[in-house]
Amino acid sequence: MNRNYQKEMEHVIQKLQEEHSVPTLLLHSCCAPCSSYVLEYLSRYFRITVYYYNPNIYPPEEYWKRVEEQRNFIRRFSEHAMEKQADRNQQLAGDDWQGQQETAPAFHTIDFAEGRFEQDRFYELVKGLEHVPEGGERCFLCYEMRLREAAKYARQQNMDYFTTTLSISPLKNAQKLNEIGEKLAKEYGVAYLCSDFKKKEGYKRSVELSKEYGMYRQDYCGCVFSKRD
Repeated sequence: MNRNYQKEMEHVIQKLQEEHSVPTLLLHSCCAPCSSYVLEYLSRYFRITVYYYNPNIYPPEEYWKRVEEQRNFIRRFSEHAMEKQADRNQQLAGDDWQGQQETAPAFHTIDFAEGRFEQDRFYELVKGLEHVPEGGERCFLCYEMRLREAAKYARQQNMDYFTTTLSISPLKNAQKLNEIGEKLAKEYGVAYLCSDFKKKEGYKRSVELSKEYGMYRQDYCGCVFSKRD
């Protein structure tokens, strides 16, 4: 039976709102453009740490370009969100605004952590699968490698949930991503937030935000094989 991962995530969020709970979330990010909509959406409900772990990126200068774009986007998005939140609070308070009225935040703060750039590990992992078509077994191994590191880090940091931005891409297998995430959740004891961020025009919104923030938007997934194909 096919699962609707978007609805499952919405159910989790609804429950958190009913409980007035704001848990922590470790968000594995593949790149700044893919993280844009995800952060806009989830930062209203979670305290997020963006975890950038992508040793598959080729060439090295592309990796450093993408990680810097991720840092810059988090900073600019956070500044913009805080400005909007202050305007919203003042509007709600009206003429009586004295700074003392508390209103529900439009977003929660976002932190950043970078994993190790260990290309050799990626190449060893996919050895023998160099010519497998994009979107096949080689990609599934890459998904798991990155999600496993995210799960490990989430456990080390005592995070409540972990998930990944990868499901926002129309080219990524959301079912496989969620299967891996749920498997790792059992191994590491950290809840996995199921997702399919491309739903409800999430991918379209990520493109809009990329343009709005003038972000570098790459034209291939990231590894040498996707660049080749």
